[in-house]
Amino acid sequence: MGPARLAELRNQTVEVFRHGFDNYMQHAFPEDELRPVSCTPLSRDATNDHNYDLNDVLGNYSLTLIDSLSTLAILAGTPSDPDTATWALREFQDGIEKFVENHGDGRKGPSGQGRRARGFDLDSKVQVFETVIRVVGGLLSAHLFAVGELPIPGYEPVLPILEEGSDPLELPPIPWPSGFRYDGQLLRLALDLGERLLPAFYTKTGLPYPRVNLRHGIPFYVNSPLHKTSPNPLGSSQESREKTDTCSAGAGSLVLEFAVLSRLTGDSRFENLAKRAFWAVWSGKSDIGLVGNAIDPEKGEWVSYDTGIGAGVDSFFEYAFKSHILLSGHDLPNATTRERSTGREWLDPDSLHPRPLTPEEHSPGAFLEVWHQAHAAIRRHLYNDIHHPYYMTGHRTRGHPFTFWIDSLAAFYPGLLAVAGEVDEAEQANLLYTALWTRYGALPERWSVRDRQIDSGIGWWPGRPEFIESTYYLYRATNDPWYLYVGEMVLADINRLCRTPCGWSGLQNVDTKEKADRMQSFFLGETTKYLYLLFDPDHPFNKLDAAYVFSTEAHPLIIPQERRQHRQTPDQRRRRTPEPPHRRDRWVKDVNVYWDESYTNSCPAPAKEVPLTGSVLASRPDVFHAASFVNLHKAPNPHGGVEAVPAAPGSNETVMRSLTNHSLFPWTLPTSMLPENGICSALSFKPTFIIEFPSVASKGQHAGSAFNQFFANAAAFKTELGVKIVSLNGLRVTFVQEESSDPSYDHVWRITAVNLLGLGKDELVHIDADLLAGITDPLFNRVRYHPYADLVLVFDDPVEENATIEIPAEDVESTVESPLDAAEHEETPLAGGKEAPGINHGDHPTTSNDLDASYQSMLKSLVRRVTSVFDPLGTATPRHPGSGGSASPRLHVQTYKAALPVGQGAAPLPDVPDAPFSLVLGEDADHATTHSILRNDFTLPWSTVYLAGEACDGRLPDEAPRDHHIIVLRRGGCTFSAKLANIPSHTPSPHSVQLVVVVDDSNGDADGISGQEGFASLPPHLRDALVYGGGAQAGQPPWHAADDLTRPRLDVPQHTPGGLPRHRPVPMVLIRAGGGERGDAYEQFRRAKGVGVRRKYLVETQGRRVENLVVL
Repeated sequence: MGPARLAELRNQTVEVFRHGFDNYMQHAFPEDELRPVSCTPLSRDATNDHNYDLNDVLGNYSLTLIDSLSTLAILAGTPSDPDTATWALREFQDGIEKFVENHGDGRKGPSGQGRRARGFDLDSKVQVFETVIRVVGGLLSAHLFAVGELPIPGYEPVLPILEEGSDPLELPPIPWPSGFRYDGQLLRLALDLGERLLPAFYTKTGLPYPRVNLRHGIPFYVNSPLHKTSPNPLGSSQESREKTDTCSAGAGSLVLEFAVLSRLTGDSRFENLAKRAFWAVWSGKSDIGLVGNAIDPEKGEWVSYDTGIGAGVDSFFEYAFKSHILLSGHDLPNATTRERSTGREWLDPDSLHPRPLTPEEHSPGAFLEVWHQAHAAIRRHLYNDIHHPYYMTGHRTRGHPFTFWIDSLAAFYPGLLAVAGEVDEAEQANLLYTALWTRYGALPERWSVRDRQIDSGIGWWPGRPEFIESTYYLYRATNDPWYLYVGEMVLADINRLCRTPCGWSGLQNVDTKEKADRMQSFFLGETTKYLYLLFDPDHPFNKLDAAYVFSTEAHPLIIPQERRQHRQTPDQRRRRTPEPPHRRDRWVKDVNVYWDESYTNSCPAPAKEVPLTGSVLASRPDVFHAASFVNLHKAPNPHGGVEAVPAAPGSNETVMRSLTNHSLFPWTLPTSMLPENGICSALSFKPTFIIEFPSVASKGQHAGSAFNQFFANAAAFKTELGVKIVSLNGLRVTFVQEESSDPSYDHVWRITAVNLLGLGKDELVHIDADLLAGITDPLFNRVRYHPYADLVLVFDDPVEENATIEIPAEDVESTVESPLDAAEHEETPLAGGKEAPGINHGDHPTTSNDLDASYQSMLKSLVRRVTSVFDPLGTATPRHPGSGGSASPRLHVQTYKAALPVGQGAAPLPDVPDAPFSLVLGEDADHATTHSILRNDFTLPWSTVYLAGEACDGRLPDEAPRDHHIIVLRRGGCTFSAKLANIPSHTPSPHSVQLVVVVDDSNGDADGISGQEGFASLPPHLRDALVYGGGAQAGQPPWHAADDLTRPRLDVPQHTPGGLPRHRPVPMVLIRAGGGERGDAYEQFRRAKGVGVRRKYLVETQGRRVENLVVL
């Protein structure tokens, strides 16, 4: 696209802005917004306090003017059109003067009273989030332009050096041509508004309430700690009817504006509160790393299960990355910074929280880490690449699809990806929204990816900027002219569909093109701004080398490098004296710096231009995929000409019909941009197959009855780990073929649904082997997985001993006194009974490492109680009922993940039956104090244990391998081969050693943490290490996440203490020590009553692995 055409598009964009702004100032100012169809102002709904669509945003403070000031400043800075620059600078200064006339100058005296209000002393209940991003951000951005911290070429005010200790809110006046003298009025007004928002932060969770009255605070949130005594307890039926729910975006997207406000005013309250709210949202992420949508700030609990990248959560991700940019290069705020007296300094919600934010929580690197981890989770669980990539709305804790639509707010995400350096992914995602815009002439609010049409009639477009915002960022990242033609299309469609005599309307329905009588403030504040910057490559903001950001409302923000926000002449800079030590001490400098090279940390260089066409994007082989996904090729092209045709056969009435359907997108793209020999790759449809089992009707029931249908759907149920199949009756299982990261397979199969139960990418399907007994299918094979197994241990409570008696820690033989020690060491079943109600499953910590590499979910915190989630009765503290009644010992069950060795000295596990999966049956009702007791329908093969310490100091006693099934060693002191070499030779018998267990005390994978409570007690970086595997492993398949327990290596063949080859090598396994109230593994073996193993199995079909199916 040539310079002349770019100039035309710039002029058209300026005309769009002026048409809207001039009409607002003529027909609506000083009200908040303009009705462009009826040419009247739009204000709050005074008759309906719960009309949130209007009242959350419109606060009787000239919203459209505030939102437009930064756009005027950017137009004033263009070097391409001096006339536009002159007009825009005059309007920018006049707009500030008019706003100050109506709201005062922010001081306490008479000058602080405006025509409409003293500052923001307004009886308006507004949404905190919208007020911060639109009004606080708009005032701060305009202030930064007014004092010269953000560039407007030709306007360069010079501020003198401020005296030490002077008030940062009282700046030396800057004279303007009209006679108005700017001395920080907007900054003082921003502080006034910020303080009026503080009551909303009076919660114990750190999450702000969603709304606040600018005059009266939060009387409608009766449980807030701001009220010294609440008339009604939390959860009472007498609570206020005001909804407390807020969204993640609303609570977690305040850091940019509040950090700038704190740095400019010296008042740290705002930055601290915004960051605390951000971290409160992030700390509530699910165990698969996904942030939810709606949360209750009083209880800190999620109130919905959905998540995504669109409405309700969108700007949280944006502010994670942009906070990193904004805060980079600046010192950290010190909590002891003195604050200016405003009369409202007593409003400090941060005082509710005894723990101050850490330096790491203040650091820019911490926000970058959040972005990295959040995007990794989104990419892992919400990214769907079937047909054409898009981000679905998913289940927060499980990751499976939650709804089947995408929304227009999510169109911002490709732009964020481009800023963060994920350019290829950004290009893919933006193609879909470009195709949608081409089809409808705007983006519908919701679009169904299943039905390929507007979802549920929600088809309005209120002038949103997100799509053009991403287009702007992608053009800046790639310099590909394709995006200029996208901008040209957007501008033409706005002119065609949205122009009214008095401004610009939104579209009530993008299908019918019905206009909406409202011009939202963000149309002038964001949409026109990004369009203009797209068409003005020489604008200073497109070349500014500084840590500035556009907020989510497109207001440019920056933290000045100097503590005082002033610009100095070169002579003043030379005379400047060094900052005194007591001022330097007000900033914290020592902090752990985050850096992870496994993530994207820089932007790639733009791709080389394609010869002749100049567009890399137009040459992508997947361009048609996006068009096909939205059925663009089936949609009439109104720009390709129309013809009159009969409305019906034989009718005299005619209708206009498009001559062609769409073939190119954007529709403004010239054919010269297409490569001459371009190709389109095949659509990425994944092979899918379904297995169905017939529904067998019960006696007296017809096969198609609703009763039978119900029990067919009951063939499977959700568990903490995924889906448990309990019956084959009416079972329906859906398989999808996917790429494999295991080099042993070219592809793998993944189960995506069982009956009506969808599965996330890390959810597993478990089925008991007994259900498959008697079923033969040549296409399916059960394959043993050799690297790992489960080691099952039954042990009793420690015997209370005199504390003065010394008990040796090593070389202790465990004397087993239980039915397992029957004569001749026969295998004797343990007795059974019933389970006590209300069992605390934490007593049986089946940890994440109990699951092997074949099927463990990468979210290790979710696999700590495998037995309890598969058996509704659970596994807890079992007891063996002996003749002593209630005096019988209580027995406990612990399962450890065991790594089998590799190398020349490795031996297979003994050929014994697998330990049963569920060990607990029920409660013992014969005692006043009920305890869980063991089932009576299983056996454990081994019952005698010898504890040998590290076994590095020489030969073990002969009775160790001769009379004990299990020898337990501690890791360390010598090699694994050396430990085995100290075990004497022995004659194999039913009583001799069957297995050597090496216990690793390092706790490298937090094996001993029991259940969610233990997981939640970990520091955030350890929790994230468990979730993500210590790095960029969020995208790895489940079996890789289990490999944190390294398999031991036996490099040499086993031999005896005398050096002779061992003819019958001893099997060995390695486990973690674990820990907790029942002791670590080594101590549990000291009290062992039975030991067994449970092998792992995979399922293969057609030579490919089913990666998330586990046979128990």
